[in-house]
Amino acid sequence: MTETTSSAPTGRPDERLAALDRLVGSWRVTGGAEGTVAYRWLEGGFFLVQDVRLEQYGQPVVGVEMIGREKPFGAPEPSADIRSRYYDSQGNTFDYVYELEGDTLTIWAGGKGSPAYYRGTFDADGNVLTGAWVYPGGGGYDSVMTRIG
Repeated sequence: MTETTSSAPTGRPDERLAALDRLVGSWRVTGGAEGTVAYRWLEGGFFLVQDVRLEQYGQPVVGVEMIGREKPFGAPEPSADIRSRYYDSQGNTFDYVYELEGDTLTIWAGGKGSPAYYRGTFDADGNVLTGAWVYPGGGGYDSVMTRIG
């Protein structure tokens, strides 16, 4: 399934994961990183895929992120948190935890409650997500995603 404009597939038992459907589509990213990202559901609807093509600090940032609940082989239940693993074109991996409460999206680097996180708020029509990455020690950068498709 490569279409990026469909809504969350039916049959997914998890409302918190399905709420991330508002990310589905293509977005222009501005701020500390510039470029585009696109979100789509992996067939079956249990994982949201983010394709990333950005430039940050003069360097290309190209990667893919799989967002959903972890369920190791044989585990009776998936993880409580919505987790992700991001893979980039330089061979790096990054782990995150996603949480959407109302119009506020929080993405923790590593685990929930981490001092490194993104927090952004969707506008009333859901086509602009404005926020910032916060790093320990006062670092970070503003980021705005605007829907383009």
